[in-house]
Parts: sequence; structure tokens; C-alpha cells
Amino acid sequence: MSDLRTESDAHHVAVFRDGDAHPLVVQNAPDGGRPYLHPIEAPAGAGSVTEDQPGHHPWQHGLYIGLNDVNGVGFWSEKLWPATADLDGTFSSRIVGVPRTEVGAAHWAVETDYLDPQGERMFRDLQRWTLRDHDTRLELRLEWTLTADRDLVFGRYDYGGLFLRMPYRDETGGSAVDSEGTNGPANRARWVAVRMPLPETGRPARVALLDHPGNLEHPVPWRIDNQLGVGPSPSLAGPWVLAAERFRTFVYGVVVGDADLTDHEIETRWGAFAKEHA
Repeated sequence: MSDLRTESDAHHVAVFRDGDAHPLVVQNAPDGGRPYLHPIEAPAGAGSVTEDQPGHHPWQHGLYIGLNDVNGVGFWSEKLWPATADLDGTFSSRIVGVPRTEVGAAHWAVETDYLDPQGERMFRDLQRWTLRDHDTRLELRLEWTLTADRDLVFGRYDYGGLFLRMPYRDETGGSAVDSEGTNGPANRARWVAVRMPLPETGRPARVALLDHPGNLEHPVPWRIDNQLGVGPSPSLAGPWVLAAERFRTFVYGVVVGDADLTDHEIETRWGAFAKEHA
């Protein structure tokens, strides 16, 4: 494992291998926007496995949280989709606490207020991230806690929650497969892995998202879109509720590797991840 260092301010955390000028991962927490991770660099130098604001989905940002139909309010399209703009809420995010490092690992946290169209806070979330650098692969762990300011109903929706936008290109394509050996949207699975060439170098990378057994609706249904954007979506199974002053925590893992990252390795990592306390 490499030694890591961080550079941070109120709205960013950048994680570097010690001695490198280019960060492995950057946490963005814009004032007035949603938090997201971009770039996340493939460990073998193939380029970033994330894309920010692609032309086909300009409201998507690398690795991020997006929610739909929370008491009828949308937190997905950022007022960029005319049909839903009047129903969209807004965000305010910031880094909380001081990022810390240890051998091979970095830890940080970001908090976000979710505001209704009138500017009143509906709920907040706290994302606690850990990055572990294993040289040939990166592993991220997210502990995501939602706390309600009012009674909330999260409506049934095809997508919502953690979401990964990789730099898909029609001409080079890519593939997705889940823990059950299938690759269609809405399937329930413990993990989903996406493989594609990265436009910076043309070299392929593979990223797997892992769903923890303690999460709502585990094994969760997954969203996989036409450009291989992917995310676990508990709302696909139906509406769920969160009462005022109550909280719910989700735990996810992310494994970033090159094209040689195998299903067996992902399954092994999921098994270890599943034993971690939620």
C-alpha cells in the first residue's frame, strides 16, 4: 500500500499518492450543488473512470447520490430537464471535519442539505468515505446516512441513490455484468461491474459497485442505462418512507481496477465487504 496525503478546503478534498502531483480521487462539495467524486483515477494510469456532466446527461457527476420523487420533489436533474424543473429541489454541500490518512488509506466526510423548491430543508445527508489504495486497485467504502426534517416518502422510481457515470463512448462501447451473471436493468444483485475503454488512453478499466447486506432491499434492484451508467436503486422495488427526525444508513463499496479485475476477485471482495459492520 502507498502512503497517501490529502489537500482540502471547505468544498474539496483531493487524495494523492505521496510524491504525486495528480490526485487519485477528488471529492467535490460545491456550495449550492450536490457532492460528487471526480476524477477517480484507474490505478494503472489508464485515466479517470468517472465523467462529469456528459452531454447525454449533463446533471450527472462522476460518482454521486441522486434521488427522485421525495414527497414529489426531484433531486436528480438539477432543474436542467424542462419537464421537471419546477419540481426540482436544490442542494448545499460542504466538507465536514478534517480529512485524515493512515498507511494506504484516506478518510473524509461531506454533508449536504436537500432543499425543497421553496428553499426549506427537507432532509440532510452525511457521506463518510474511505479510500484504500492497493496499488493495482482502489477500494472505496461509503457510509451514507439520510436524516429527515419532516416525514418523507421516497416514491417508486427506476433510479435513485448511489450512481456511477463512467466516460462511455458509442464508438468503443463497454459491458456490464452482475453477481448473478446477468446484465439487464432492474435485476436484483449483490454487485454490478462495468468495463469500458477510457478515452484518455484507450485502455480498459473495470469498476464494481457493491451492495451491503444491511441495506434496504438487499439484494437491491439495479439501474443500468444505455450509456452504462449504473447504480443500486432501492426505489425500483417500490416506495419507502423515513419519518421526521429518523435516519437510515446505506453502505456501499466500490472497486476500481484494470481490465484484469475478475468476477472472482469482485466476489471475494464482496464477501469481505459483506462481513463489515453496516
